[in-house]
Amino acid sequence: MSAERVIAVVTAGLTTPSSSRLLADQLAAAVQDELSARGQTSRTEVIEVRDHAHDLTNNLLTGFPSAELEKVLTTVTTADALIVVSPTFSASYSGLFKMFFDVLDDQALAGKPVLLGATGGTERHSLVLDYALRPLFAYLNALPVPTGVYAASTDWGPNAATLRPRITRAATELVATLHHETPVKPDPYANPTPFEDLLNS
Repeated sequence: MSAERVIAVVTAGLTTPSSSRLLADQLAAAVQDELSARGQTSRTEVIEVRDHAHDLTNNLLTGFPSAELEKVLTTVTTADALIVVSPTFSASYSGLFKMFFDVLDDQALAGKPVLLGATGGTERHSLVLDYALRPLFAYLNALPVPTGVYAASTDWGPNAATLRPRITRAATELVATLHHETPVKPDPYANPTPFEDLLNS
């Protein structure tokens, strides 16, 4: 029987509940479903960055993490794969999200599969995935999967089903990368992102 897979979920929403946490939960559930379909057991470890804001600030000032923060960072660095979700502030990830990854060693995530997610008020911010999040994790030598998932305010409520194809595709790619398989390159004309929808309207 294969070993249990551990998926660390890092979400940087500022409120409880938050749209970032909602998206993170849906991504995590899709990844677990994909692993289950392959006959693998898994568990998720969810990290709400807001709960560690003071410890992160102290770590940046002193250079040393608290015992609790060190435990959280270890969870991230030893997980088999990551799901990360940030709210969009000024067309980029939030400062709190960046602070979390700033306290990690540059090579701590080397080779680790990562599913990128972001939330925001408008579809116009969807490029945050490729112009902010993807470069950050490339610098950290992680392995971001091809499909990121951006959820605008209009993607919730009656329109929630529009997120499902992107979530499923991203989860499939994360699990494929976890198994050292080459994810199938997504068709750019199938299930367009909200930004592509905007351009085509």
